[in-house]
Amino acid sequence: MIDQQILEDAKKMILVQNMERIREITTSVLASGEDPLELMDKALIPGIAEVGNQFSRGTLFLPELIQAADVMKVATDMVNEALAQKNTTGQAKKASVLIATVKGDVHDIGKCIVVSLMKANGFIVHDLGRDVDVDTIIEKAVEFNVDAIGTSALLTTTMDQQKRLEQALKSAGLKDRFLTVVGGAPVTPRWAARIGADAYAEDAQDGIIKITELLSQKQN
Repeated sequence: MIDQQILEDAKKMILVQNMERIREITTSVLASGEDPLELMDKALIPGIAEVGNQFSRGTLFLPELIQAADVMKVATDMVNEALAQKNTTGQAKKASVLIATVKGDVHDIGKCIVVSLMKANGFIVHDLGRDVDVDTIIEKAVEFNVDAIGTSALLTTTMDQQKRLEQALKSAGLKDRFLTVVGGAPVTPRWAARIGADAYAEDAQDGIIKITELLSQKQN
């Protein structure tokens, strides 16, 4: 088990947006042979979740939110690379998923968590980042030949981009090619059904479950 103080330090580095220190801590944990998932589950994800809470309360502002997400990404990229090296052979290929925060929305804390957990669970994830337009999402989904497209909208004013994506996929004759999953704070199951998305994901773990179930049904 990773020492509790190390976990607390890693969580704090996310909160204070210390890129250099989080890199050092993650490197040390990986070199020690400790479980990378423990670092993610007990430090990185709680840290970024607290960043989101502080932003919601108005005690942390947008530039800090974005910087914290970048710090989180550095650490999780290192963890995911380590996990990939541990699981290189003998496993069935899992789904290929494209993830993006929609156009006009730069809030990607939730998306960062989704990407990290999906990679940790063996998914091939193509993260397009934040503020991504519909045309780019479709272009990259075709280019990467993904199984599913996941979009996040953290503002009610950007939710319509998820609807536009569904309409564009239908217009291009691609709706049956890609599963679509929507999420984000203002997004609901009713919204997903209304716009024609295949599923609504309440959180990262729910997204993994929904995509796995939908792909299984599609293959059968």
